[in-house]
Amino acid sequence: MMRLRNIYGIIAILAVALSASAQKSGGSKRKADALFERKSYLKAATMYEALDKPDRQTLQNLGDCYYNNFMMKDAVRVYGAMFLDKKDSTSAEYYFKFAHALMGTDNYKRADSVMALYLKYPVDSPAFIKNLKNNVPYNYEIQPMAKNSGNGDFGLSFYGDKVAFASYRNPATGEYNWNDHPYLDLFEAVVDDKEQLTKVQPFPKEINTKAHESSAAFSPDGKYMYFSRTADKQVKVEDEKFAPVKLMRAEFVNGKWENIIALPFNGETFSCEHPTLTKDGKKMYFSSDMPGGQGSFDMYVVDVNEDGTFGTPANLGNTVNSKHREQFPFINPEGNLLYFASDGHQGLGGLDIFVSQNYDGQFAKPLDLGETINSGMDDFGYVVDEAKNKGYLSSNRKGSDNLYSFIRKENADSHVVEGDVRDKNTSELLPGTTVTLYDENDKLIGSMVVGAQGDYVFNTEPNKKYRIEAVRDFYIPHSEEFTTNEQGKLRYTIELFVECYDDAEEIITKRQDGKVQIMLENIYFDLNKWDIKPEAAEILNVLYDLMVKYPEMEIEVGAHTDSRASNMYNKLLSNKRAAATLEYLVQKGINRKRMKSHGYGEEMPLIKCGEERPCTEQEHSINRRCEFIILK
Repeated sequence: MMRLRNIYGIIAILAVALSASAQKSGGSKRKADALFERKSYLKAATMYEALDKPDRQTLQNLGDCYYNNFMMKDAVRVYGAMFLDKKDSTSAEYYFKFAHALMGTDNYKRADSVMALYLKYPVDSPAFIKNLKNNVPYNYEIQPMAKNSGNGDFGLSFYGDKVAFASYRNPATGEYNWNDHPYLDLFEAVVDDKEQLTKVQPFPKEINTKAHESSAAFSPDGKYMYFSRTADKQVKVEDEKFAPVKLMRAEFVNGKWENIIALPFNGETFSCEHPTLTKDGKKMYFSSDMPGGQGSFDMYVVDVNEDGTFGTPANLGNTVNSKHREQFPFINPEGNLLYFASDGHQGLGGLDIFVSQNYDGQFAKPLDLGETINSGMDDFGYVVDEAKNKGYLSSNRKGSDNLYSFIRKENADSHVVEGDVRDKNTSELLPGTTVTLYDENDKLIGSMVVGAQGDYVFNTEPNKKYRIEAVRDFYIPHSEEFTTNEQGKLRYTIELFVECYDDAEEIITKRQDGKVQIMLENIYFDLNKWDIKPEAAEILNVLYDLMVKYPEMEIEVGAHTDSRASNMYNKLLSNKRAAATLEYLVQKGINRKRMKSHGYGEEMPLIKCGEERPCTEQEHSINRRCEFIILK
């Protein structure tokens, strides 16, 4: 009996001990979760690591603690454990994060398999990186600006003959929960001939506050500085609290930065950050996660008006923006090249630096700048002096943010498509022709107006399909599809012959409004009728022969009336006459897709009469007409 009591006693002691241990474990998890919610990631990670048998949410949070602080080896370890045990309950977002963490440790083989599950199509990073070697316009030689090591320096911008950058090198700013480092401030410095930062000075307290300040940009006259500042109060959006980042403007008055304001398009529930200005200061590019974007952070452009006001920000669209992060834009002085960082386009891991060319306000498909400047970690904050082919970037490839200088040299091994534009009949060069290159998905790659030599050149990728198109007034647009050389030929030449409306020049003219019209005899209809009379058919047969001869020609048939009936009646009648004319050509064998009809009624008379004075019969006759406009 005594022995039995002893056993019960031992069991009771063990039960109390296990209960206490469970309570302690539960309490530790709650504390860790609270730290995680406050974004005290490193402190939370220490507590999570001490827990036994972590559940999926614990592993997810712990992985995020490391991922958000660029500790990719630890992130891979934790995400890997989560995928091993909890793969079926893991959200798609963590396939993306796990793949980028793997790339950050140079494990591209496993990263590709994980990313393929996320994207739902195969990924081949080694082939992608190899192709870039023959695709990027420049190769880079980079070196760390060594004296800034360990200070978290990043986001350098040109500031007259100096530079500005962000750093947590000032310990007096207090400790930031996220990474246990001081808050970011803005500094100015001089870069010496060894590309090192010298004469480093903080911006005054009016700029640097107890919050984060970073990413400075300056107006061409130096009067205004734009920069990012974190709000001093957190807001709750859905289930998460955060402090939004806002774009600020300061004015330089009598040697001091004053009149500091938040820009009007900032918001309380989203962030705006990373401003950069065009050379004339009339446009600002920036990054934001405002509603209506493609996903996470997108790039936007906004007009900066002379009176100090701003236009409405415009999203740059889904060619450059993805559903992930596009940040740290930099626009070159000519305004036609946009450099930015993204983890949403295929890259080497983390944020990569890309470039996109602007053609008439439309940005082309971005190009990764390649492995001579990008790494498996975050690479961002690219700025360049294009005249000197030298510049700066930021990267956490060594574990924390640091600044790097670079020089760039033209890539002699880049793949290109090149050729010239000639008249098909005479073989003469055709300067002034617009040549445009598209990829196999019809996304714009590049566009240019050829010069006096009639030649064009575009960067391409090996083993890819493209379509190239040439357009010129009085010529039929011509396009060709081609595949770049499978053997990796460095220069792939395509000669374009643009066919001229040579035989038809007498009946084709360019009007003052820029439209190209086929000048035929007038087509007459009986009163209130729209059927094609025999004499009208003879005239339309000339148009038919022209369209047979030039099978790529597309036209608009426009019918016009005089002003003697009501506007509504004339509109209806002209629509019927234009449609009947088009139908005649369809019955003759012209593809309907090559034509469209439009009834203008009395809206566009050649001779304006009827209101101030009556129209003569001759004037009514001139206004009643069909016009044939070449669309393509």
